[in-house]
Amino acid sequence: MKAVLWLSLCISSVVNAQRFVTIHQKAKMVDTHNDLLTAVIEKNLLMDADLRGKTHSDLNRFKEAGVDCQLFSVWCDGEKQHPYAWANREIDTLYAVAARNPDKITIVANSKQAFKTIKAGKIAAMFGVEGGHMIENDINKLDSLYARGVRYMTLTWNNSTNWASSAMTENMPALKGTPNQSLDGKKGLTDFGVQVVQRMNQLGMLVDLSHVGEQTFWDAIKTTNKPVLVSHSNAYALCPVFRNLKDAQIKAVAQNGGVIHLNFYSGFVDSGFKKREIAFMASHAKEIDSLKQTGMQQEYAMSIITSKYQEESNALRPPLSALLDHLDYIVKIAGVDHVGMGSDFDGITSSPQQLDDVTNYPLITKALLERGYSKKDIYKIMGGNFWRVLAANEKNK
Repeated sequence: MKAVLWLSLCISSVVNAQRFVTIHQKAKMVDTHNDLLTAVIEKNLLMDADLRGKTHSDLNRFKEAGVDCQLFSVWCDGEKQHPYAWANREIDTLYAVAARNPDKITIVANSKQAFKTIKAGKIAAMFGVEGGHMIENDINKLDSLYARGVRYMTLTWNNSTNWASSAMTENMPALKGTPNQSLDGKKGLTDFGVQVVQRMNQLGMLVDLSHVGEQTFWDAIKTTNKPVLVSHSNAYALCPVFRNLKDAQIKAVAQNGGVIHLNFYSGFVDSGFKKREIAFMASHAKEIDSLKQTGMQQEYAMSIITSKYQEESNALRPPLSALLDHLDYIVKIAGVDHVGMGSDFDGITSSPQQLDDVTNYPLITKALLERGYSKKDIYKIMGGNFWRVLAANEKNK
């Protein structure tokens, strides 16, 4: 009898394992935010090389992870000179990779091309500009970036622009490196900011509300006539940091028809993480400063240190369940049609336990099944919700 029970349990375990793998493989999976382009430039790497141990992702690991469509972040901080030129350098990097690997990845312009590419067994790639400062107050540069494959723009990064206030500067206006003087202390969108959102609607470029200040959020919601994207943010109620969405914002995104994609950064998942990370980074401050003196941006200097002292940094990480708690919370408020995945891999120094790199994505599918989400729900979360929002933005351009 015991032998029969043991065999039954073994068979059940195998079936369940096969089920989550099968579901994950069948989903048209989308990650709306990955910073690999910046990482390979900062670290002098090739993204089509094997980068295990050096980055969270590379070209082959995207495929191994079951990522069908990757939106690559185009980013620089607010202190970078000539950010538009930097944006084009990052875009050039991916075009070069795609040219070298035509059997693995294709840069696509719309959902129709994306589905064709995925059906052919390749990764469909698009770009998302992370920070409106990269258009340098020139709406023509917005058009040019769209022509190159940019399909969303985050209205601000941590720094405010001349036309939109960021979440960081609205909450910490005196913080070094995040000037707000250009807005004369005002919050939200200026008249030009409204024009930017309207032009994005006309182009079919998704308006991304991660990183933006609360007033900018509400001004954008009032202005847009298309569903919005929140490419990499979590729930403020579970982790009260300026980058996460409050309940009213989550409800507003749902009412707008938009979608919120979860950020894997431990500091936006677990409210206790930041204090632990600050102490860790302080203990390695000299090495971080040394890396910055070479011209490396701070986020990537911190990433190098995190990788170097892996045992220390791993001890700081929250459990995977904490990330899933954010998903459950957003679903409770907004519904399962308004949540997705926006990892921020290769732009973060820490992610929850078990999510060591992109290849661990199937573990999220497994966890969703264990929490009672249906196959249909998982298909929505892993990509379906994004495809709906993208299609809505493509209409009547």
